Amino acid sequence: MAQVQLTETYACVPSTERGRGILISGDPKSNNILYCNGRSVIIRNLDNPQNVEVYGEHAYPVTVARYSPNGEWIASADVSGTVRIWGTHNGFVLKNEFKVLSGRIDDLQWSPDSLRIVASGDGKGKSLVRAFMWDSGSTVGEFDGHSRRVLSCAFKPSRPYRIITCGEDFLVNFYEGPPFKFKQSQREHTNFVNCVRFSPDGSKFITVGSDKKGIIYEGKTGEKIGELSAQDGHQGSIYAVSWSPDGKQVLTVSADKTAKIWEISQDGNGKAIRTLSSGSGGVEDMLVGCLWQNDHLITVSLGGIINVYSASDLEKAPRTISGHIKNVSALIMFQSDQNMVLSCSYDGVVVKWVRGVGYSGNINMKDHAPIKCFTAVEGEIILSGFDNKVWRAPIQADECGPAEHVDVGSQPKDLSVAINAPEVVLVATDSGALLINGMKVLSSINLGFTVTASAISPDGTEAVLGGQDGKLHIYSVSGDTLTEESVLEKHRGAITVIRYSPDVSMFASADANREAVVWDRSTKEVKLNNMVYHTARINCLAWSPDSTMVATGSLDTSVIIYELGKPASSRMTLKAAHLGGVYGVAFSDECSVLSSGEDGCVRLWTITPQ
Repeated sequence: MAQVQLTETYACVPSTERGRGILISGDPKSNNILYCNGRSVIIRNLDNPQNVEVYGEHAYPVTVARYSPNGEWIASADVSGTVRIWGTHNGFVLKNEFKVLSGRIDDLQWSPDSLRIVASGDGKGKSLVRAFMWDSGSTVGEFDGHSRRVLSCAFKPSRPYRIITCGEDFLVNFYEGPPFKFKQSQREHTNFVNCVRFSPDGSKFITVGSDKKGIIYEGKTGEKIGELSAQDGHQGSIYAVSWSPDGKQVLTVSADKTAKIWEISQDGNGKAIRTLSSGSGGVEDMLVGCLWQNDHLITVSLGGIINVYSASDLEKAPRTISGHIKNVSALIMFQSDQNMVLSCSYDGVVVKWVRGVGYSGNINMKDHAPIKCFTAVEGEIILSGFDNKVWRAPIQADECGPAEHVDVGSQPKDLSVAINAPEVVLVATDSGALLINGMKVLSSINLGFTVTASAISPDGTEAVLGGQDGKLHIYSVSGDTLTEESVLEKHRGAITVIRYSPDVSMFASADANREAVVWDRSTKEVKLNNMVYHTARINCLAWSPDSTMVATGSLDTSVIIYELGKPASSRMTLKAAHLGGVYGVAFSDECSVLSSGEDGCVRLWTITPQ
């Protein structure tokens, strides 16, 4: 029985939202950073971005995660108002789970002694801020004074303890404690106050808001002492702010697509000393999150691109880390370069990954539209969205060449391309199939049943179409006509995917009723059956290059690898490969499998035969 190990994870990037800041936080001791995407908390190391761990135990989308000051625990909060506290070592053991607010939590902070946590957000009519003991969950203090959603909170990192909160009612509230009680309120801002942060020594704190202002206050009393100068200031809402470790400078990011570094003088005023801008200036380049950790300055854009600058050498170009935000629905390998893989997510982002390196650039599509079907032949990608068109574009180094398209009249369900005759494409639609040669529709054939999946043989002479009724119809293709040769009945659910083996002697099909079958192409007999070990719909299927193994990925979050010539029961199972379901699977060589899924990640698994 062979062993399968996870060797690389190409992680997703933070979920972002237009007009809101997002939170990334770090552990100064280990150079790890935390961010959230969907229901996952991603832990990444800045020195080695390939080093990724994912925590996926939340039942709802996660909004914030933070390390405790002693680095032993992580507290993460989600949109249902739940906070989970879990260990950073030995398998993320859960310490506690508390229902803190009745609505979404937007920010949380630990006290410097790691004993208390304050969380703020939307209370749906009940309290908007709560502080509690980390082990018992008992409340420490009363937080009155806010009337709308509280976007950010901060805990003074030195005694005497203070808590500051700010939010959509334009207020900055100051609480003393513990037990905490309301002391005073500052009304300096004229729009949403997006973020509040204490300097590392606790002597000052700063608030930034959608009124393009940043205001600095005295840490112990909460009196205003200065502000960021409007000269060279931001031209848009400021979403986030982060202090340098020495407390002399701050980093801010804004909707004007720039990040600025400010020198904070002793009297509490700030002047801009550096502006960092990147990207081409589209909406995607709005910056929504930042973090200053040790020597790293991190900014996150709306499109999910993470730029890491070096604080000691700002002239140096930033290191860019990126990936997918949404479900990754297709993986493409090219024969010519086994180390490169293209992955495509539902929102139209195509990313290029290189083995051992990770992210190596986005393939820029001219028209950025949702993608439903995605396939490729050497040097070309073929895709379709939700607009009845099939697109075809050559790939240069990082660019897509000019795309051509053909209108097929109804929405494509599945695309398949004849690898040895790459101008021939078979398009499956609701009621039938179309043959496209070059960029011309040769014929549109109504087959009289609902087509759900299709495949065309590499030489373009045979096609297999699967229906809603679970039958496989085999056609011979000559010129522009399809002639039905035979019908295979074994599946008990709608066919979801059909693939020819690389040596073209077999094909495999899978259905929504969790079964996969391998067929012999010439005799039309079943080569491998009883492949019924998934517990939900099979979404994707792939052959190994030597046609000896078949991998299937399913909605049940696992990938199963079957070997031909052995009974299906001696399978290899990769459990919980992707939170939310597996949607893409591919072999890069005989002993490496790539998988992708709902969690926005791509994973590389290595098979070691015994």
